[in-house]
Amino acid sequence: MLKRNKKKEVTEEKVLDVDASMQGTLVFKDPVNLKINGHFDGKLDTKGNLTIGEHAQVNANVKGENILIAGKVSGEVLVSGKLKLAATAQMTGDITTPSLNVEEGAVLHGRCQMLKTPRHVVTIENEKREFLEVDDVAHYLEVERTIVEQWARSGRIPAFKDGDKWKFERAKIEDWIGSEKTS
Repeated sequence: MLKRNKKKEVTEEKVLDVDASMQGTLVFKDPVNLKINGHFDGKLDTKGNLTIGEHAQVNANVKGENILIAGKVSGEVLVSGKLKLAATAQMTGDITTPSLNVEEGAVLHGRCQMLKTPRHVVTIENEKREFLEVDDVAHYLEVERTIVEQWARSGRIPAFKDGDKWKFERAKIEDWIGSEKTS
């Protein structure tokens, strides 16, 4: 009888559990499972999963892919994936997300904008590339649709035509925003 060795795929999970007082700017370029249990002031830009624990207090603008809030958060929260407010959450600030789950008992003081889930997500050589449409970019930049179309036609903003529609790669738009702020 012939036995085959099955190679098990091992993926290293990056976990960071913070139970301390911190302030400043935290930016994660690679996906990580981050859990904040203490006090954080500043700016937080994550990839992967962010959990703000039940006893945590966060005074920061937060940007991330998937976020679970169970503690107190004060600041703007921008989510590209899913946002969940647990029953113990106390959120003060504006939220922008395509997916929101609010448990009974959660408190939200602020505005919530539900963006459409991006229509085009393309995987190229293990790289996930997200493409937005004119309405998505206009909403993201808080400008009129016609302005985004003018910028695309003139080449001011990175874009390409897909048939009769303008398309925008999210990563290039974010780089463009950064370069516009510095110029």
